[in-house]
Amino acid sequence: MDTSNRSVLFGFLLAILLFIAYEIRTSLLIIYVSCIFAIVLSPSVQWVHRLKIIRWHPSRGAAILLIVTAAFLAFTILFLFGLPPVISDIQQLLTRLPQELSSFGERIRHIPFLNKIDQGKIEAYTTSVISGVPAILGSIASGVASFFGIAVLTAYLILEGESVFSWGLALLPPDKRNRLKPVLISAAGRMRRWLVGQAFLMLILGASSVIVFGMLGIRYFYMLGVFAGLANFIPFLGPILTVILAGLVAAFDSWGKLIGVLVFYFAYQQVENAFFTPKIMQSQVHLSASAVLIALLIGAQLAGIPGAMMAVPTAVLASVLIDAFVIERHAQKQDSPEVGS
Repeated sequence: MDTSNRSVLFGFLLAILLFIAYEIRTSLLIIYVSCIFAIVLSPSVQWVHRLKIIRWHPSRGAAILLIVTAAFLAFTILFLFGLPPVISDIQQLLTRLPQELSSFGERIRHIPFLNKIDQGKIEAYTTSVISGVPAILGSIASGVASFFGIAVLTAYLILEGESVFSWGLALLPPDKRNRLKPVLISAAGRMRRWLVGQAFLMLILGASSVIVFGMLGIRYFYMLGVFAGLANFIPFLGPILTVILAGLVAAFDSWGKLIGVLVFYFAYQQVENAFFTPKIMQSQVHLSASAVLIALLIGAQLAGIPGAMMAVPTAVLASVLIDAFVIERHAQKQDSPEVGS
C-alpha cells in the first residue's frame, strides 16, 4: 500500500473514531472524571489499607467501604443534630404559610420599583417555571445517576488501577513505555495535590460562612456553613445553590439579613476567584494563576460543571506532558551539536 492510500485510510479511520467519540461523549466524560477521582483518592485508600486494626489489615475493597462508612456516619451525626430544629421550624412555617406569604408580598410591594411590577406577569412567569419542574427533576435524576456511576467506577478503578495502568502502558513500544511511565507517575502526584487545594477552598468558605451567618443571626447558620463548604467543590453551581438557600432562610427573617448574605457572597466570590483559587492552586499544583483561570474557563465551556471540576487536574496533566515531551525535547535539540560543526 503506497503512502497516499495509507493517508486516506488513516484519515477515514480517524473520522470514524471521532464520530464514535462524539456519540459516546457522555460516557467518555464519566470515565475520564472517574479516572481523575481514582488518581486523587487512591492515597487515602492506600493509607487505610496500611492500617492495622486489631491484627487486621483491611484490603483495598474494605478500605473503600471504611471510608464511605465514615463519611456516611459523619453526615448522619450532622443531620441528627442539625435537622430536628429545621424540621420543627418547617412544621411551624407550614401552619402559618398564608400569613408569611402575605407578609412577604407586603414587603415586596414596599420596595421601590417592585411595587410597579405587573402581578399578572409574575403569576404567568411562576406558572411557566412550575411547568418546567419535570424537566428540572429529570436533569437532577440524570445527574444523580451519573454521580453514582462515577462513584462505582471510581471504586473499581482504585481497586484495579495498577493493572489497568500496566495494561495501558503495555500497548506502547518499550522505549515509549519507559519514558511515559515516570512522567505519568509525576503527573499523578501533582494531580493529587489538587484535592488538597480544593479542600482548603472548601474549608475557607465553610468557616467564613459559619462566622458571617452567625454574626447576622441567620437560623441554621452552622448547617448552611457546612453546606456552603461542601457545595464549593462544585464550581459555579455550588455557590449559586448556597446563596439561594441561605437567601431564602434570611429573607423570612428580614431584608437586612438577605442583603447581608448577598453582599457577603458577592464579595467572597470576587476574592476567591481573583485570589484564593489561583494562589492556593498555584501553591499546590505549581500552575500559574492565569493558567488556573484559563483552565477553569475552558473546562466550563467544553463540558459544563464536570469540565470545570476537572479543569485544574487536567491542566496539570497537560502541563507535565508538555514539559516532558515538548519543552525538554526542544531543549535537547537546541543543546545537541549540529552535524558537521
